Amino acid sequence: MKRMQFIPNIITAFGLSCGLYAIFKMSMMSSSPGDYETMFQVALILLVAALADFIDGALARAISAESTFGFMFDSLADAVSFGVAPSVLFLKGLALEPGSLLSFFAAASAMIYSLCGILRLVRFSTVHAAKTSRRSHFTGLPITAAAAGSVSVSLLFLSPEIQNINLIDDQIRAYIVAGLLVFLGYLMVSRWKFPSAKFLRFPIPSFSMIVGIAVLAVFVLYMAMHYFSLLFALLAWSYILTAATLSCIRILMGKTAKSLKGFEPDDRFRGSS
Repeated sequence: MKRMQFIPNIITAFGLSCGLYAIFKMSMMSSSPGDYETMFQVALILLVAALADFIDGALARAISAESTFGFMFDSLADAVSFGVAPSVLFLKGLALEPGSLLSFFAAASAMIYSLCGILRLVRFSTVHAAKTSRRSHFTGLPITAAAAGSVSVSLLFLSPEIQNINLIDDQIRAYIVAGLLVFLGYLMVSRWKFPSAKFLRFPIPSFSMIVGIAVLAVFVLYMAMHYFSLLFALLAWSYILTAATLSCIRILMGKTAKSLKGFEPDDRFRGSS
């Protein structure tokens, strides 16, 4: 292994350590449902893992340090940090009676989510091994986005803002989040297209655009400081639902939706997971 290839792998190892720490921290909690502060800390740790996952790949491409070992290491790290950790966080955040129907449904949905996430990584690895050219869209929801959707919802339902409203009891909350995990699992193994941030192209900003971005940045910063769970859920699910909606429109309208040609389901995976 070349010396330069160690640098992205060190970052990958750091991200994997964040995912493992999140799992161990949640596992060492008492049998009572997780409190918001603990969930908040774990969510931040997983966000750091997601940042490390983005940096290691970008750095590897920038310094031409890509390798088969690094790619497989990154996929295995993603399976732990974004395939297993969100499921553990979901289950530890619930007050479930052992042996009940709800506990079985919650455990089954967590297993479906993790299994679909790993299948999605295997499929991506297969495409990479076939040296498929890079495209502006992912086939299936990226596992990092799915993890953001799962963790953000679990955190939102435990946040003081939602708890103070007290409109949804624990059982209904468990069913809602469990159903969303199954939905996210389906999106990960689907043939639907989801935009890749690597291929975003931004025009040179005008003065009015700069002012607008500055105002938006202040708003986002305020939301992050005071309503982090709500902002996290809005950002994660805006990406997921927007891309899913565009894919549905393309499927329903077919060839007539020429502007959504990029969201045509990928035929390479027809009949496969």
